[in-house]
Amino acid sequence: MTFGPLVDAGWLRTHMNDGNVAVIDFRWHLLGPKGHDQYLGGHIPGAVFVDLEAVSGREGPGRHPLPSPEQFQAQMRAAGVTSETKVVVYDDEGGSAAARLWFLLGWFGHDDQAVLDGGIQAWGSPLETDFPHTVPGDFTAREPDRSRVLDFEAVSRLGDLPLLDARAGERYRGEAEPVDPKAGHIPGALSAPWQENLAPGGKFKSPQELRQRFEGLGAEQGAVSYCGSGVTACHNVLAMRLAGLPDALLYEGSWSDWSHRDAPVATGAEPG
Repeated sequence: MTFGPLVDAGWLRTHMNDGNVAVIDFRWHLLGPKGHDQYLGGHIPGAVFVDLEAVSGREGPGRHPLPSPEQFQAQMRAAGVTSETKVVVYDDEGGSAAARLWFLLGWFGHDDQAVLDGGIQAWGSPLETDFPHTVPGDFTAREPDRSRVLDFEAVSRLGDLPLLDARAGERYRGEAEPVDPKAGHIPGALSAPWQENLAPGGKFKSPQELRQRFEGLGAEQGAVSYCGSGVTACHNVLAMRLAGLPDALLYEGSWSDWSHRDAPVATGAEPG
């Protein structure tokens, strides 16, 4: 039986005590409440909190570089992940952060990972405030596939693949920029907000709806996804996987890398 890339709350209730399932609370917000504070206020029973910053690299492009294998391995072992563990990741914003950990697990060679569709809202109750007893795991990070990640130079000379901007429309258009030094988007990029992967209620749209969305963006043969710092861009990567399309590539540093360089910036809506 295949596992992931999504599971629903019903699956989790049935299988969370199987002995080989780890639940990770990966709540994070660019501006807003701290994920760890939310975790302390109530989380899915048995869930372990992992901080985005703890699995972001110390060096590299942008605000959230990809971690080294050693760093990621240490964090996953501390969370109780083994080579046989089915990992379920959740957040409270439709998978916008959870998709990043889903991507990292796959990037480092772990194939049994899923995002909880609808997040903690879909779970509902019960919630607990206790810290679970976690037995350290033996997770081993494999050498990642660097071909799945692009840097500034590669994006600068991008060929036919569409470049998809996962940020909200106002950031894409340059009407607002809360954290980075320049407002706007990479010239030639298409606006593809991650929120549009979701149906009303916060769960992912059907594979058919997602395929229609990305085909409309010219992504039948793949795409490159970016956002502010490479976090919510993974939501589009996950959505394209759900749609059965070729895996999207990730611009690691994303806008937080591009906007710190002497590089062209576009503003306004897409041409036409």
